[in-house]
Amino acid sequence: MNMKRLPLHWQIITGMAAGILFGLLMTNFQWGANFVSDWIAPFGTIFIKLLKLIAIPLIFTSLVKGISDLKDISSFRNIGVRTILIYISTTVIAIITGLLLVNTLKPGSGVSEETIQELTQTYAGDESITSNIREATLQERGPLSFLVEMVPDNIFAALGNNGLMLQVIVFAIAFGICMLLIDAVKASPVSRLIDGLNAVVLKMVDLIMLMAPFAVFALLAQIVVSSGSVEILQKLLMYALTVVIGLSVMIVLYLLIVYLTTGRSPRWFLNGIAPAQLLAFSTSSSAATLPVTMERVTEHLGVDNEVSSFVLPVGATINMDGTSLYQAVAAVFIAQALHFPLEFSGQLTIVLTALLASIGSAAVPGAGMVMLVIVLESIGFPADKLAIGLALIFAIDRPLDMCRTVVNVTGDAMVSVVVARTLGKLHHVPSSRKE
Repeated sequence: MNMKRLPLHWQIITGMAAGILFGLLMTNFQWGANFVSDWIAPFGTIFIKLLKLIAIPLIFTSLVKGISDLKDISSFRNIGVRTILIYISTTVIAIITGLLLVNTLKPGSGVSEETIQELTQTYAGDESITSNIREATLQERGPLSFLVEMVPDNIFAALGNNGLMLQVIVFAIAFGICMLLIDAVKASPVSRLIDGLNAVVLKMVDLIMLMAPFAVFALLAQIVVSSGSVEILQKLLMYALTVVIGLSVMIVLYLLIVYLTTGRSPRWFLNGIAPAQLLAFSTSSSAATLPVTMERVTEHLGVDNEVSSFVLPVGATINMDGTSLYQAVAAVFIAQALHFPLEFSGQLTIVLTALLASIGSAAVPGAGMVMLVIVLESIGFPADKLAIGLALIFAIDRPLDMCRTVVNVTGDAMVSVVVARTLGKLHHVPSSRKE
């Protein structure tokens, strides 16, 4: 079968399946892991770097273009208010869903003392865990600190750091609004420049995506050969199942919202966003997936560019439904396993802290673990047991990170479709653009 004739999401699925099988095959050879690490994994790394390379230019050009094309400040206000309200609402729903599931299924009550000791000895001294605790300590802040951190003091420094994406968004919004406020004749040269840059950046996204099936093959093969102990993963199965059930509930909720607001079928939505979901699963990064998400939502779901160019970059930084749900489950799971008493007031604290922690959190792999430390500290979890708590879930964190990133990206796409529909900016996509 000619791969070029396959829809992109099927090409990516084929690459993922081949990567998993190849990774499993390599685990049977003593030299397999080194071979994958030296000769296969670099292609996945290059792909992720290319996506991150294009993310900031895409956000800046598309956001400025989208706002400057509005011709009316009130239109931007309508998009912004609806977007933020929906994002906050879905994040709260995700956190409450996670708390309901973890309190009902109680996965932490089934973890034996022997398992806790085994996991502690294996992971508590891991540099990834200790670095997450240090990073969370650096991020301790007041209730309005996230507002301060949103405003850049050096736009060139922000443009050079994917972790400062929210600052780039703030500058791009201000830039676009100022283009609306000045005389149209004076703004015209800048507008043409932005249009040209945006077209070039979008073409770069198209070219980078040609590499996607081969890149996910490399990424999945690397994950398989570097996975942790299967026995430990089996012991954490109930915790993982609780998280996956919660994430599945959120996906169903998104599909229901899309159907109720647009009348379109879930299949239409999933077909449109599938390549972005699969890349989110492979890369564990909403930021790296953002260029693809924007292309799919605009070109295949019919969301007007002025909506997607604002909703999706903002969503990649402040909308972390999957990560917030995971934090709720993980925090209560750790409390259950380590016999830390957690009253109703403590669970309310989890809701508020997880919501605030999700705003401005880096849309990169591992950010959820840093946010989890902040959540655990907010409920008074003993500092001397933080490493043990993180060690409990560290073995299975990467596959769950992959799953929750899919939910994050799907939630962003859902909100963009809903906002576009409510503003009359959801267009019919010609059949020639569909896969």
